[in-house]
Amino acid sequence: MMPQLQFRDAFWCRDFTAHTGYEVLLQRLAGGSLRASFDSLKQQMENVGSAHIQLALTLREELRSLEEFRERQKEQRKKYEAVMDRVQKSKLSLYKKAMESKRTYEQKCRDADDAEQAFERISATGHQKQVEKSQNKAKQCKDSATEAERVYRQNIEQLEKVRVEWEQEHRTTCEAFQLQEFDRLTILRNALWVHCNQLSMQCVKDDELYEEVRLTLEGCSVDTDINGFIQAKSTGTEPPAPVPYQNYYDREVTPSSGSPGIPPSCGMIKRFSGLLHGSPKTTSLQAPAASTETLTPAPERSEVVYADIAVQETLGNAAPPAQDYRALYDYTAQNSDELDMSAGDILAVILEGEDGWWTVERNGQRGFVPGSYLEKL
Repeated sequence: MMPQLQFRDAFWCRDFTAHTGYEVLLQRLAGGSLRASFDSLKQQMENVGSAHIQLALTLREELRSLEEFRERQKEQRKKYEAVMDRVQKSKLSLYKKAMESKRTYEQKCRDADDAEQAFERISATGHQKQVEKSQNKAKQCKDSATEAERVYRQNIEQLEKVRVEWEQEHRTTCEAFQLQEFDRLTILRNALWVHCNQLSMQCVKDDELYEEVRLTLEGCSVDTDINGFIQAKSTGTEPPAPVPYQNYYDREVTPSSGSPGIPPSCGMIKRFSGLLHGSPKTTSLQAPAASTETLTPAPERSEVVYADIAVQETLGNAAPPAQDYRALYDYTAQNSDELDMSAGDILAVILEGEDGWWTVERNGQRGFVPGSYLEKL
């Protein structure tokens, strides 16, 4: 089993002023198997969204058919409601008229009875004129009662006809409404059943789509991702050395001693590399002692100055042909001998330095960039 690699052992930089390893760590989460899971989740969520849109369109069509069914039933109900309103109004009107004629008839009958009783009393004890007057009144009351009875009977007969008509219409309307209710319940029940089936099927499809994401998550290994990231993006295994105290006079190269001086600091290295007409930083970093041997000591002067540097005509074998790389991250030059680049830029790598700084060229400009920021095409 492969041992677990650690970030703390793989993201160092020998340059004390550089923070390449830390910058690489900041731009993590751009790859690995978990990235594949995120991509799968994004794709499957888009698929789920598309499926839900299709389901919504289907439900909308179903709803439109239900709306049409409801409108048809509403039109049918209006016809029966109009007939029922007419017969109910007629029934109530005749009922009121019949009840009024009944009260009139009863009152006329009571008046006729009273007039008849008064006539009988006057006939036994009264004068002839009083008897005739009472007799005429009794006859008039009786005639009025007879007329009231006729009107009352006529209204009752009309009310009965309307009642029969209303009763028939009521039965017909009840049967029609019951049939409509049967159709409504049946259609709505079936529609809801179909909708539940559609939603259940959609849930199954959603689960199948999310299962694809779970499968990619099963293939995601935390240890493997970390190890792969460290192997691909490692910037160095050794931290920068402590910055020592250097006496200005002790580090100068003197002709009498013939021994090399103290290796220059990071800032001195960059200054020398600028004087070497495009030579890479690694010339000074790979073997500081060897490079010092090529220096031609200058005669002593009254003032302390930098030693003159004589560059050999040839630095070894010819450099290999440049290879194209793509920038993975943005980088802003920190010094004049470095080169700015943006993610996606194509650069030609002239030399790959062991210290992590590579010499690259782009659009005729040459400079140093972090090698871990590049990807080979």
